[in-house]
Amino acid sequence: MLLNDCQPLPLLRDTDVPPRVKENFILTGYRFPNYSLRDCLLSAFRPTNETGNFWTHFLPVFVFFYYFVEAFGWEGAPHGDAPFFYPFWTYFIGVFCLLMASSMAHLLNSMSLVVREVCFFVDYGTISAYTVGSSLAYYYYIHPQAGIVETGNHNGSHMALEHEPREAVTSSYAIPEFSVFFETFYIPSACMVAIICILSCCNTRQRWRKHRYVIRTLVFLLPFLVSSTPVFYRLLTRSPYSSTSSSFTASDSTSTFFYRHCFWLVVSAVFNISKIPDHQWFHCCTFLSILDDPTLLLPPATLSRLPGPTVASTYGVMLLLQTTIISIIEEMERFAFCEKP
Repeated sequence: MLLNDCQPLPLLRDTDVPPRVKENFILTGYRFPNYSLRDCLLSAFRPTNETGNFWTHFLPVFVFFYYFVEAFGWEGAPHGDAPFFYPFWTYFIGVFCLLMASSMAHLLNSMSLVVREVCFFVDYGTISAYTVGSSLAYYYYIHPQAGIVETGNHNGSHMALEHEPREAVTSSYAIPEFSVFFETFYIPSACMVAIICILSCCNTRQRWRKHRYVIRTLVFLLPFLVSSTPVFYRLLTRSPYSSTSSSFTASDSTSTFFYRHCFWLVVSAVFNISKIPDHQWFHCCTFLSILDDPTLLLPPATLSRLPGPTVASTYGVMLLLQTTIISIIEEMERFAFCEKP
């Protein structure tokens, strides 16, 4: 909303905005909660309480895209639309939607109280979608029966150019008891946990508001534990490669990326729970954890018995999940204002 002289409306103090708009420790810089779409977009270029939050999610989109497309230029890599890359694309979809939805939520939430709630419902939904995208990548690239090959790429993803001798790769589980979980329940569990997460997080905007930041942080600990099961398995068992293999050292570096991934997640959780001013530090740490996500790619000529990815098992899963999430958001929006703000 602009004044008659085309000057933007003055920013407000926390005492001048509805209670739902207030953020801990933020005393000024609030936009009036009736901005037009045009005003919201223009506010990205003026210092408000959301400017840093927007840019710390929007700019990483381009950083992530750079490292993502880099994989398709590796020597020996299959074509970008090959089934081999289906899980990689679903992972990209999850990360891209997460970063864009969060940046737009912070930019557009001043249009109205209803739009504000919907923006953050969508934000929570894309976080859930990201965890499932990661799970699909883990399943096909770090599964106990998938080969691990990594040669020090910045984000922990690379493709081996050499082939291991047949005797170097084991296609059996070091812990057979896990076979049923990985083959039957891993992806369904990741999807179910994602749905639980979005339901819980959306409800913290209407109920449990006093402890909403703690609840949201703890809720997303569950999908991390479930989706990271293949990584935990790799860290707790021997490498599938012979100790004399050229890929043994590379596969052994999985722990480095995963520990860094966990470190950034812990730091981001501290920022989120404590609500330390400058919420954008939470965004930065979250993105650094994504860059260190150990989404390792298996070689095209893997000797494992794991069935290859298909459209149904990758894009189909994500489409079904997104449809479910949209339905949940619609229901949450319907009941969002049954209670007084």
